[in-house]
Amino acid sequence: MALMITAECINCDVCEPACPNQAISVGDQYYMIDPNRCTECVGHFDEPQCRLVCPVDCIPKDPNFPEDEEELLAKYHRLMGQS
Repeated sequence: MALMITAECINCDVCEPACPNQAISVGDQYYMIDPNRCTECVGHFDEPQCRLVCPVDCIPKDPNFPEDEEELLAKYHRLMGQS
């Protein structure tokens, strides 16, 4: 499942540089996560780095993008240009 950032975001700027897939960007009111780039850090780390650094715990799984670990790993390989 891709992650999402909720309205509780305080725009502290720590999640964006922590994302190895460059899936996080500034939105209209708070940061947002591109579900096409978010792998929950599968392929890079054991746990999502944005969640580790977020001081307000505003990054849940996005129910609109259900993906299992196999799908996330396939997305990681696609993003890295691997087959």
